[in-house]
Amino acid sequence: MRTLLVAAATCTAAGLLLSALVLSGPAWAAAPGTPQTGLSDVMGGDQPRLTCVVPAIRAGVVASLKSFHRAMARCADRFWAGRFAAAGLAYSTPQVTITTGSDSVCGKITSSGAHYCPEQRTIVIRIMKQDLRDPFRMNMAHSVAHEWGHHVQQLTGVLDAQSALYRPASGSARTLLSHRLEMQAECFAGVFYSATLESIKPQIEWEEWIDAVRRAEESEIHGKPKNLAFWQDRGYRGGATGFCNTWTATKAKVT
Repeated sequence: MRTLLVAAATCTAAGLLLSALVLSGPAWAAAPGTPQTGLSDVMGGDQPRLTCVVPAIRAGVVASLKSFHRAMARCADRFWAGRFAAAGLAYSTPQVTITTGSDSVCGKITSSGAHYCPEQRTIVIRIMKQDLRDPFRMNMAHSVAHEWGHHVQQLTGVLDAQSALYRPASGSARTLLSHRLEMQAECFAGVFYSATLESIKPQIEWEEWIDAVRRAEESEIHGKPKNLAFWQDRGYRGGATGFCNTWTATKAKVT
């Protein structure tokens, strides 16, 4: 989950503009084995495994969860800095705030989970009581991985483009484009996992994790769990951001 004060217009207009920001090749196709070319291609492809030191989590200990999230942040930062460098793009590290409260740099947090604040370029992770009681490792890792996906969208201009299309948008178009945004962040998380999952030590097999995502509760902002699972798995198996063009995907793949 995230706080993201951006919006959208029609699917067609947004698809053309947002795809142009991250792709120079053909539009997304259904074939799962074919990544796009252009910018997204050089931000992925064959790459060595990234070894990150991510500590164990002690249930009930706030400091332990904070240490885990900070280690995950360092891991995500190394990965995406490398991808941007390979693409010849400027990269900047987001600020990361870890809190047990409800106040953040982007205002009051009204829900649980993690949030991305575009203007401040800050990832806010809120540790909840449930996290302390049952700090499942992959859930904790995904808080960082998904929000870093939004930071990648910020750095590549996707969030600004979506904001520019906000005013003329209808409610249904905003919902659809919100789904496209979230599905792409899920896919970017999958790309990150393709290089780092082994060192994260997720405590769950990948297929089991994707099945759990598929069976999760549906979110109006994020879309259907089965599609979130599809895009995360697509990024993981493809290992490149070229697999993550949700902007021209069929509506059935992002609702």
